[in-house]
Amino acid sequence: MEGIIVTKKPKLKDPCLICAWPGMGEVAFKAASYLANTLKAVEFASILPQDYFYLTGSLVKNGILDIPKLPSGKFYYWKNGAGKNDLIIFISDAQPDLTKAEDYCNKIISLAKSFKVKSVISFAAMPQAIDHTQQPGVWFVATSPKVSNNLKKFNLSVLLEGQISGMNGLFLGVAKEKGLEGFCLLGEIPLYTIQIDNPKASYAVLEALSKILGIRIGFTGLVNQAQTMEGEINKLLDYLKIGSQAAGPISEEEIEKIKKSLGQLTKLPFSIKERIEQLFNQAKADISKARELKAELDKWSVYKEYEDRFLDLFKKKKDENN
Repeated sequence: MEGIIVTKKPKLKDPCLICAWPGMGEVAFKAASYLANTLKAVEFASILPQDYFYLTGSLVKNGILDIPKLPSGKFYYWKNGAGKNDLIIFISDAQPDLTKAEDYCNKIISLAKSFKVKSVISFAAMPQAIDHTQQPGVWFVATSPKVSNNLKKFNLSVLLEGQISGMNGLFLGVAKEKGLEGFCLLGEIPLYTIQIDNPKASYAVLEALSKILGIRIGFTGLVNQAQTMEGEINKLLDYLKIGSQAAGPISEEEIEKIKKSLGQLTKLPFSIKERIEQLFNQAKADISKARELKAELDKWSVYKEYEDRFLDLFKKKKDENN
């Protein structure tokens, strides 16, 4: 299969395909990675990255410069001895360039169809005005009324309107166009924590998935991660609120303050950094891309960190016109 390296050809029973990429709260990426590790899923194929990713710089470690590896996209399989559906799990280290995104989806679907996959599943984050100590809710969106009606019995909320950005949303749409059915499970995350891992939301979507597919998953590791992260956020909030006697919901002003502090203490997902760099490069060649770049910077609350570079785009454009 062109562009895909297949190392094994397992015989699978009516497999479902689960796909995940990094994104807000790393909800999808962490959920799929944890699932593959916990089930001891076996790697059997990978997508060659050269056509979908571009190098944007070099890495320096211990004073030595080197070229980084391109992001990987790997397929794993798991045989469900106790149920009717085996699983194929696809996990990518990063989201591809937007101009290549649909082709990337089609490459995944071509392999899935070779294993007679009929149903696909994705995960995503859903930023909400909730507190990080709350148990996050799980929403879903389906590709058909039939799938939607089946999911309603699992006590999940239906996403009636909106959009699911990035590959975790796009893939499901492309799969539908190719005749596959499926759904996306969205885990709620607080508005002020979109820049850090949210294992609690990953746990929530996996718990829902285990009920839908009827598979047993051990959640101890993910629960421990969630408790650790909650403790770290509590420490930060206590620090930010020293001297405050007010109780009640977190205000918009406090949310912005927390987001800024978290942004200083945490790193953007690798895929988002790559995406921002790609948009900067595109905006240099086509200034109309600056609007899309600004929206991405605002989405992740990092505009201030990139402000000088962003404004330089317009200065250079002005100099070129003079």
